Amino acid sequence: MTLDLPMVTVKGPKGELKRELPPFCEIKQEGDTILVTRSTNDRIHRSMHGLTRTLLSNMVDGVSQGFSKDLEIIGVGYKAEVKGKELVLNLGFSHLINYPVPEGITIETPEPTKVKVSGIDKQQVGQVAAEIRSYRPPEPYKGKGVRYANEQVQRKAGKTAASGA
Repeated sequence: MTLDLPMVTVKGPKGELKRELPPFCEIKQEGDTILVTRSTNDRIHRSMHGLTRTLLSNMVDGVSQGFSKDLEIIGVGYKAEVKGKELVLNLGFSHLINYPVPEGITIETPEPTKVKVSGIDKQQVGQVAAEIRSYRPPEPYKGKGVRYANEQVQRKAGKTAASGA
C-alpha cells in the first residue's frame, strides 16, 4: 500500500526544493501568502499543522536567502581545508579525515580554523554541520575540538595536586 502524499515545490533565485507534506494539511496560495489549514482539530493534526507551516517557511527562506552554519576548530595543529569535492580535517588523529561534500551543500574555509557550511535546505545544512562536529566534539577540560561558532562549552576543573605526604 502506498500513500499518495501531496508534493510541494518551491522555486527561487538560489534553487528549487520539493517536499511531501501530510495528507490532512491543505495548502493554498493567495497572492504572496501561503495558507496552511487542517481538516480537524485532533492533537496530531494540530501538531502537523505547525510542522507543515514551519517546513514551508524554511523552504521559502532557503530558496530566497539560503542557510549557513559556522564551525570553529580549536586545538593546536587542528585545521581544515577544502580540496576539490572533499573537506580535509586534521583533528589530532593519526590520519586525516576526508569528508565528501554532499550535493547541494557548499563548504568554505575562510581560515584554517573556521568552516562555513551553507545551502538551501535547512535540515541538510544542519546535518552536515553536525556530522563534521561529531568527528571531534569539544571536550570539557581544555575545550579542544570542533564547535559551532556561538556554542558555549561547559568547562570542568582538572585534577588537583595530591596534598600530603
